[in-house]
Amino acid sequence: MPDPKSHDASQGQDAYARLLSEIRLGSLQPGDRLTETDLASRFGISRTPIREAIRLLEADGLVTHKPRVGATVRSLDYAEITELYEMRAVLEGTAARFAARAAYDSETDELAAINDAMAQSPEDVERLFTLNARFHTVLLNAARNKFLIRAMKSIQKTLLILGPSTLVEAERVTGALQEHAAIIDALRAHNGDHAEAAMKTHIEAAHRARLRKLRGGDVA
Repeated sequence: MPDPKSHDASQGQDAYARLLSEIRLGSLQPGDRLTETDLASRFGISRTPIREAIRLLEADGLVTHKPRVGATVRSLDYAEITELYEMRAVLEGTAARFAARAAYDSETDELAAINDAMAQSPEDVERLFTLNARFHTVLLNAARNKFLIRAMKSIQKTLLILGPSTLVEAERVTGALQEHAAIIDALRAHNGDHAEAAMKTHIEAAHRARLRKLRGGDVA
């Protein structure tokens, strides 16, 4: 006989993944309420796995509880966004430095292939997002440091609160491709200083694009 607890846990993971996706895509905005009954009805499951999904989002720091309101998608102010990108620059800059020393030629070739694929799909935002995420994952893995990977996973989840990618801007796509190419060149040269500097330039440009994108709406 199937274990109901195991079934609820599986549904909870599925609901968690769906909610993560909705946060990333901007379907769920900062400040939006997560009501167990509404979500259970929408997802066609019981409240128990929904409750588990919300608990996991809270553990990630993506959801908070407000008095008399309940669970809501967390909001970030401008100072927090800046702090987030500063940490990203430190961690990913370090990853690029380590990768310049430790990356296999096959990994550098993969990064170049990903960047080429991005250049071939400049208007497909969802594909650009997927390829860009893959680029950063490959580079992070090439750093060969499990503690760095663990720290970056936390930053990456918090970034989901910010919603859709800044790669919706054609100018940002062009800039990102050039920045990726500079990182790849530094990796091929096994130059840690240049790789770290190129990655920090990339993250700082992404930060500026994010702030431009947010100026049209409320960030609180």
